[in-house]
Amino acid sequence: MRHGVDGRKFGRNTSHRVAMLKNLANNLIKNEQIITTIEKAKETRRVTERLITLAKKETLNSKRLAFDRTRDAEVVAKLFGEFSTRYAKRAGGYTRIVKISETRWGDAAKMAMIEMVDHPPIDRKKKPKAEATPDSGEATAQQAVADPFNKFRKIFAGGKRGKASDKAAAPKAPKPAKVAKAPKSASAKKESK
Repeated sequence: MRHGVDGRKFGRNTSHRVAMLKNLANNLIKNEQIITTIEKAKETRRVTERLITLAKKETLNSKRLAFDRTRDAEVVAKLFGEFSTRYAKRAGGYTRIVKISETRWGDAAKMAMIEMVDHPPIDRKKKPKAEATPDSGEATAQQAVADPFNKFRKIFAGGKRGKASDKAAAPKAPKPAKVAKAPKSASAKKESK
């Protein structure tokens, strides 16, 4: 019987489960919104809300406890900086779980989005890539524009043999002529044996 046993086990041993929840909580604090299964989101909520409540005390001991539970200095700085001021007047309920209609492709698990309440708008658009420096990748960029299928040609270059284009591209060196050997005489055969 499971009387009084609190929390989900997730089919993992204790150290694996603690590490998983620590990573989920750290990612939630850093990104302020993550997508995971409903059960993991509910357990992550417990861990995260306790960390924020701890951060609202703003003592040296609470900082040490928060670092012990997260093992990430960036997360602790965000907890005691931004989150402690944002949630100073809120008595609890720092996270929100929203169920998503999609199921996970591999195992059809029900998914949910867990996010911080009162978070600033999150920009999820793809950021443009940094421009290439003139000396490093300008030639490759021009070549990619000139021939967009170049990387596919490189992948499949050695795939088929005997094509006319391959023969024309790589001329073969002429083979050396074979020198005819003189047949051994009967006396030479007896000596070699």
